[in-house]
Amino acid sequence: MATVTLQGKQAHTNGDLPAVGSAAPDFQLVDGELNNVSLANYGGKKKLLNIVPSLDTPTCATSTKKFNDHAKGRDDVVILVVSADLPFAQGRFCSAEGIDNVVPLSMMRSRHFAKDYGVLITDGPLAGLTARAVMVLDEDNQVTYSQLVPEIADEPDYEAALAAL
Repeated sequence: MATVTLQGKQAHTNGDLPAVGSAAPDFQLVDGELNNVSLANYGGKKKLLNIVPSLDTPTCATSTKKFNDHAKGRDDVVILVVSADLPFAQGRFCSAEGIDNVVPLSMMRSRHFAKDYGVLITDGPLAGLTARAVMVLDEDNQVTYSQLVPEIADEPDYEAALAAL
């Protein structure tokens, strides 16, 4: 269990992020066409997971936009933005913001992803959503970088995450 804060108030996660050097847990998330997707759908590519509570918040929107800008021209990389938002809301957000270089994925059918990655908030006002985190996986789904952002309202360390790609 990890402790994060939301505007200074403590909240806890159900566990810890997968360790650097370990295999990332597989997942079942939902894409914009309501298909279940897993790590296998992105085989052969490096993956950056931008895990956010909801795209309908300023910090989540900012991080998604920044990672979208860095994904341009990177055919060897896929940036997955994971949130609890419905795929329809994720699609509207990406369309309105001109975001087309990241893949939004929804936890709408289950919270197994959040539990398996240790980011499910278990108490406080955001219970049931994810803490803010960034993970980088290599082509074989080994974790090469992870950051649990201590204050949910803060942005992640973009430079460190992008350097890990």
